Amino acid sequence: MPDFSSFDLVALLPFIAVGFVAQSIDGALGMAFGVITNTMLVAVLGLPPAQASAKVHVVEVFTTAVSGISHFLSGNVEWPLFFRLLVPGLIGGVTGAYLLTSIDASVVKPFVLGYLALMGIWLLVRGLLYPPKLKSATVIAPLGLVGGFLDAAGGGGWGPVVTSNLLVQGAEPRKVVGTVNSVEFFLTLTVSATFIYHLGFQSFAGATLGLLIGGVIAAPFGAIMAKRFSPKVMLVLVGIVLTATSAYSLLRALS
Repeated sequence: MPDFSSFDLVALLPFIAVGFVAQSIDGALGMAFGVITNTMLVAVLGLPPAQASAKVHVVEVFTTAVSGISHFLSGNVEWPLFFRLLVPGLIGGVTGAYLLTSIDASVVKPFVLGYLALMGIWLLVRGLLYPPKLKSATVIAPLGLVGGFLDAAGGGGWGPVVTSNLLVQGAEPRKVVGTVNSVEFFLTLTVSATFIYHLGFQSFAGATLGLLIGGVIAAPFGAIMAKRFSPKVMLVLVGIVLTATSAYSLLRALS
């Protein structure tokens, strides 16, 4: 099992803060926890992409469980949409996790950083164009498959891919956020099991505990913020931060 005994509170505070902020945004928007935390671990701290993604997914097992329950209690889950996303998401997640643990980290890192930078730009664009007119979403299963794969391979992507595309199609924002967060629990549980099988428990010390504490504390507030805060402003701010951080680190990795 992971050994967290050598980590004091002061050392964990930055990770607790990141986990709290990232989960607050994720719970309100249905996206960004994985992208924000993975960007910090890969781009700022220099962790290998597979280990960073694994840490993020282990934390998300707990944060998405709390977030999913909160959204369920708030009536934010649409069950037909839930089941149509679940199986494709799990298939894509396992495939992405297996691929990321099977290739050289130094080779994949620039591609992961490039992907995260694109996610930041995409979030910014979606924020500026938000919201669409409400109507029933029609393209669902392919989103689950692609979102699950990119989430595991890039350490974040389930929310940005699935939530934003469903919103573009016109689905009700509150239901989309609640449903996507609820499905994400099962996705992260499956992806984490895959990472643990390939990397072992010893890979999950360090930042994991801080992110876990901050994320779990923030998770119950997501369902409330989904009803009260403007997604447009949040998407624009997240997009700017992610684009700047990932693009800078990508330039450093390629130089």
